[in-house]
Parts: sequence; C-alpha cells; structure tokens
Amino acid sequence: MKYSELNKKTIEELDQQIRELREDLFMLHIKNKTNQLEDKSQIGRTRKDIARILTKRNELQQKNA
Repeated sequence: MKYSELNKKTIEELDQQIRELREDLFMLHIKNKTNQLEDKSQIGRTRKDIARILTKRNELQQKNA
C-alpha cells in the first residue's frame, strides 16, 4: 500500500483498515508458527502498512484538532 492511497480515506476508513490488517498479521503469525507461511516477508509488509496507516491517521487527527 502506498502512502498516497491513504490521502483519499477518512479516519473511520483508516481505523477499519487497521483492524483488518491487525487480524491479518495475527493470522500470518499463526501460519508462520505452524510452518504454513511460504512468504515470510508478508509479516514485515503488513507491519509497515499498519505503521503507514497509523501515521496518516495521527496526521489527520492533528489537523482536525
């Protein structure tokens, strides 16, 4: 996910996306522990996506405050 894609979203949409990605990250960790995960780089990419979304969300909150 690119940071520019996040510019079009509202805080509520970002919150929803964070919840979904955190669930995905949890499932990726479980698959990794049971040796079912083939591409381990997915974990890092998901974590970075969560960080990008949180950064954009905080930026929007500061603008609205």
